[in-house]
Amino acid sequence: MKGISWKLNTLRIANERSIVRVSNISIDAIKNKKVPKGDIFEIAKVAGFLGVKNTSNVIPHCHPMLIEDCTIEFEIDGNDIIINCEVKTIYKTGVEVEAMYGASVVAITIYDLLKPVDKEIEILSTKLISKSGGKSSFVNIPKPGFKSAIIVMSDTIAAGKKKDKAGLAIKEKLESANIEHIDYSVIPDEPEKLKSLINKYVEEKYDLVITTGGTGVSPRDITPETLFSMFDQEVPGIAEAIRAYGQERTPYSMLSRSVAGLIGHTLVIALPGSITGASESMDAIFPYILHVHLMLAGKRHDNVK
Repeated sequence: MKGISWKLNTLRIANERSIVRVSNISIDAIKNKKVPKGDIFEIAKVAGFLGVKNTSNVIPHCHPMLIEDCTIEFEIDGNDIIINCEVKTIYKTGVEVEAMYGASVVAITIYDLLKPVDKEIEILSTKLISKSGGKSSFVNIPKPGFKSAIIVMSDTIAAGKKKDKAGLAIKEKLESANIEHIDYSVIPDEPEKLKSLINKYVEEKYDLVITTGGTGVSPRDITPETLFSMFDQEVPGIAEAIRAYGQERTPYSMLSRSVAGLIGHTLVIALPGSITGASESMDAIFPYILHVHLMLAGKRHDNVK
């Protein structure tokens, strides 16, 4: 089973459609309520609900999940019985297989209920109509010429006593988001050096600056205070998302003092200095934070509340 622990919980919706073709005998029996086994739509709907909720017990790679809403509707079009199954959940992976399995179970149940009166039943198709809530629903592509920078804050790394891992992990995440222009610097935990470097990036119109390190509670962890003094506008939701994501993995995330804000049109984010903290923080916010530059350009997205 493929790992999904790194993914974000989002509202996932899938719509599937199955079509069952029957003869006039079945259509007449349905309309006149003369199907020997009972009301086919009510019975098939219950079967579909059970199918949706038990998908992971049948399809090996499907993850068990809480189904928060399932709607099954029917339409008769000539000799076709059209089954529409919509499934919703808030989870890390989609529900298209659950909706497809539910619609398929409904179709098979209808076949079973009608076979005593109809020998010409045919299940024509089951297909995905639409889905939302996954990666494809939150496409964030860097604008042309997007410039980013990574600043590693560490006395020991700056002195050559230790190798950087967190900064390189951030660089890898940026590259995976199709960001090509990435500057990289290592400086000691000194406020003035951090201010000077960030001011340089702001003057050069960098779009994104990410620092790593200096977000703990030791006397030399000065990154948050330094950045707060520079922000034109704090964006607290970014740091909240980082800590919420991390808290699901380790209770120590509450001790991180990650911050984020805008200096002009440059977004500056302070991440933890550990490779795990930096990497997981990037998973929590990328590529979604790239949307901030559309907002700055006045192009608001419907999903932003």
